[in-house]
Amino acid sequence: MEINTIINSDCLEGLKQLPSESIDCCVTSPPYYGLRDYGTAQWTGGNPECLHSLREEKGFENYKQSTNRGNSKPPKNVCPKCGAIRVDEQIVLEETPEVYIERLSKIFEEIFRVLKNTGTLWLNIGDSYWGGKGYSGSSAGIYQYERRQAGKSITPECSNFGGKGTIRPTDRKHEYIKAKDLIGIPWMLAFELRRTGWYLRQDVVWHKPNPMPESVKDRCTKSHEYLFLLAKSSKYYFNYRAIQEKSIWYDMDNRSHTGPTQSKKSKNAEYQCTKQGVYQSDGMRNKRDVWTVCTESEKEAHFACFPQKLIMDCIKAGCPEGGIVLDPFMGSGTTAVVARKLNRNYIGFELNPDYVAIANRKLYRELGMFL
Repeated sequence: MEINTIINSDCLEGLKQLPSESIDCCVTSPPYYGLRDYGTAQWTGGNPECLHSLREEKGFENYKQSTNRGNSKPPKNVCPKCGAIRVDEQIVLEETPEVYIERLSKIFEEIFRVLKNTGTLWLNIGDSYWGGKGYSGSSAGIYQYERRQAGKSITPECSNFGGKGTIRPTDRKHEYIKAKDLIGIPWMLAFELRRTGWYLRQDVVWHKPNPMPESVKDRCTKSHEYLFLLAKSSKYYFNYRAIQEKSIWYDMDNRSHTGPTQSKKSKNAEYQCTKQGVYQSDGMRNKRDVWTVCTESEKEAHFACFPQKLIMDCIKAGCPEGGIVLDPFMGSGTTAVVARKLNRNYIGFELNPDYVAIANRKLYRELGMFL
């Protein structure tokens, strides 16, 4: 098993090649349902010389996206020019949320197998709204594929175009989900994983002080996502001391550095924890389950990526030094970078070869190393 590498492969097939109980911890963020096209489509049949669109002829190469919603048409599954069929194995554009959850569940079954019995899974997953009125996003994944077929490079500008747009589910009918409904993807997935054997230990709320602005006028702007902690066994590796934070009461008590004074015992909930050994003489307390972390932009591409600060504590608590961290949806390589910074090893899978290149450049840029 080769470590400290990002493999350009479908993660389900790649995971099957890993030995059982070989991974200490998994930190990952799957593609959010119906939000992006990650540029992994392939065409089969038809004319191999065909670009499968008229975009190049229309000067689409110089197209600049004007809004964050995107304004291009959805990708078509059959080329109108040569009849080629578009095949796309990425997880994100399924017909229904149930199919999306089912596909993810199969991947996490393999992750369950490769994790050690003491292993944990830290799962960041966002929610989606049921569109009901078709796509409102970029089909740049097709565009990137066409450029590769034509022997043209994928520049950072192309990647910016490819990741910035969003794609909503089409106006397919659903048994009970209505247009404008919040689907509830995070909890659908969490409950499915629990059903298949995972221990659902905690829902950490990622609070974003700098959320993406929204122009909606009939609900609040969304400023949080979920980060689920799941475990393979009831007893698992969790280094709580590595992620402890400074106690508020320790700072407030100016007269003593041993914790709250006697007069505060009856009123102070923090002091009541002292009897359980939670309050430390050094003024530290257990980390809370609401994490305030600003989002970060990616230099080479605008596709979704979680910030390094968000997963620092996941790896500190979930993986011992020298251990192996797995990310089956490596994307821009954030998990790999953080793992190496914390003296852990990593293994990652990424379906899009352009993103693999971006991740490797990011590793070299931040750590001064070639992979």
